Amino acid sequence: MATISRILWADDEIDLLKPHILFLESKGYQVTSVTNGSDAIDEVRNGRYDLVLLDEQMPGMGGLETLTAIKEISTDLPVVMITKSEEERIMEEALGGKISDYLTKPVNPSQVLLTCKRILDGRRIESEKASENYLQSFGDISASLMRDLGPADWVDLYQRLIRYDSELDSDEGVRQVFEDQVQQANQTFCKYVETVYPDWISNADTKPDGSRPALSHDVVPEWVIPQLGQGRPVVFFVIDCMRWDQWLEFERLLAPLFSIERNYHFSILPTATPYSRNAIFSGLLSRQLAEKYPRIWAQGEDDEYSRNRNEEQFLGDLLARHHITARTRYDKLVGTKDGREFQASVHDLLQHDLSAVVVNFVDILAHSRSDSAVLKEIAPDERAYRALTRTWFEHSWLYQAFQQLAESDCTIVVTTDHGAIRSLHDTKVIGDRETSTALRYKYGKNLKCDERHAVFVKDPASYGLPSDHRNTNFIIAKEDYYFVYPTNYNRYQNKYRDTMQHGGISMEEMILPVMTLRSRSVV
Repeated sequence: MATISRILWADDEIDLLKPHILFLESKGYQVTSVTNGSDAIDEVRNGRYDLVLLDEQMPGMGGLETLTAIKEISTDLPVVMITKSEEERIMEEALGGKISDYLTKPVNPSQVLLTCKRILDGRRIESEKASENYLQSFGDISASLMRDLGPADWVDLYQRLIRYDSELDSDEGVRQVFEDQVQQANQTFCKYVETVYPDWISNADTKPDGSRPALSHDVVPEWVIPQLGQGRPVVFFVIDCMRWDQWLEFERLLAPLFSIERNYHFSILPTATPYSRNAIFSGLLSRQLAEKYPRIWAQGEDDEYSRNRNEEQFLGDLLARHHITARTRYDKLVGTKDGREFQASVHDLLQHDLSAVVVNFVDILAHSRSDSAVLKEIAPDERAYRALTRTWFEHSWLYQAFQQLAESDCTIVVTTDHGAIRSLHDTKVIGDRETSTALRYKYGKNLKCDERHAVFVKDPASYGLPSDHRNTNFIIAKEDYYFVYPTNYNRYQNKYRDTMQHGGISMEEMILPVMTLRSRSVV
């Protein structure tokens, strides 16, 4: 049964408003009326109301004084101020009191109804419209999955799904249909990648075109180097483990500050930091990097400071190969202390031609959600995970740094090395003691698992990957699967289910934003 919205209407001439009240009640609202501010405050304190209609000019306690008292009792209760006065002072005082709307007498019933409906039912109406729009698009999306899609088509499809995911709200039936379609899309995407990825790698030394998208190793040559020499400092942010939907949350806050040029790249496989981020900074595929820097590659990938501790050197060598001479700076921001110190001196970046900044917080958030029952409860699904990321960014040193950079004539390029997927399905894997430990990809000898759940890379070179030993091969998880060994199977199955993971093949991990930002305030 739908909940009836309750409206409190406070006006010293309430008898004259009886037709308005009857009209609201005929539309399904429950209206309680009072004739003064004191009674209105008592009603708010003792009852449950969804909206207050408040006359500004009442004898005794006036509307603005009543508004202040109501907000002290219930900060989030919407209040619509109704007044005979059009003085700017009254408007400013009311708006300063956090009113939800402002109506000038005389009001007519339809005007009041529209205001109430917008405030009380706006979200529901938007949700119903979003559900209707999605269901109308369901067939079109399903049909597109049957067609021969190219990289740009997959980006467009993924962005459509992200948009619907953010718009669909409380209709659990529609959300289930949507989630099933996302799963179907990821199944089709994995088949697509398995088919075309070796061709992408075989053409990796050519410029990206319609058949081969930009990959991780193309990011700096395609979007960073062309900005050098344009007379502006360039700041290059790599936000580790940032999905496209998370970027959109950041972009909503940054859009008033910057003009934003949108592009994309696909992460190389495995979609994990030792591979994809090294490729970004070196401009090399993993196999090429292992051949050029054998000692560095041999150090392994046990932690953040092993294979990824040489990014500054890789970037310098990449610029040298392109005959670029530039004053460069490199920062890796792992913790809050690093971030605050960076933000406090962010204008120092403008003394360099190119500043590269690695931000690890989003990756830390993904891992923290995996390890913390509290965070998993706070962010139980994709929507909540996005909201948590936005909340962090809105109050973060990173957003403050962007705000400060918006005051300067610089160019900012923002991207990520890979995304993450909420891993909900386990699959058994068998390997020897030398097999790597990651949950979404593994390399070693004699690897075995269900071929429906992973891509077997028997020839690492065809995927741009090194082979440390003879007969070494890779398996890369598809969709939202994660690998579990038969030993202590149930324990690890439960431990890693519903955790944010990366390294595999999915739209969330592979399809990534590359954004170029320029300040709106600097001509």
